[in-house]
Amino acid sequence: MKYAQIRKFDVANGPGIRTSIFVTGCTHNCKGCFNKEYQSFSYGDDWTNKETEKVIEYLKDKNVSGLTLLGGEPFQNVDGLLEVIKEVKKNIKKDIWAYSGYTFEEIINDPKRLKLLEEVDVLVDGKFVEEKKNLKLRFRGSSNQRILDCKRSLEEQKPIWLEEFK
Repeated sequence: MKYAQIRKFDVANGPGIRTSIFVTGCTHNCKGCFNKEYQSFSYGDDWTNKETEKVIEYLKDKNVSGLTLLGGEPFQNVDGLLEVIKEVKKNIKKDIWAYSGYTFEEIINDPKRLKLLEEVDVLVDGKFVEEKKNLKLRFRGSSNQRILDCKRSLEEQKPIWLEEFK
């Protein structure tokens, strides 16, 4: 797995101050994507245990409320991310958000992607649609995207909005 950046303190991609991992590689090719260079699977640096340790250390900061996964496309990097998330969860008890161009329905119908979703607390799903771009929306770029409670959505096998973002 490759990544473009790790942000120790990120206030744009989920509530509070968060640590964010930007993976690279994405085939969605959304018109108006704000991370176009991150679409290449060869862009960025190789992820190693050193980066995992760095993320865990960042998350130990009492000011950091959780971890956010984005990129690129986290759900096209399952093999690398699943291992990282499991290691993070062994050490830290903070929420995990993931941004994906896939919808909840698409993810649960793919056994491999579902494994990563099961480790996530909140999913911001759906491709960015430039024609539906809305700068007033919190933590999403276009109005078709949803902010979902993963645990409840998985239990009920249907998308359940996180109440505070309905």
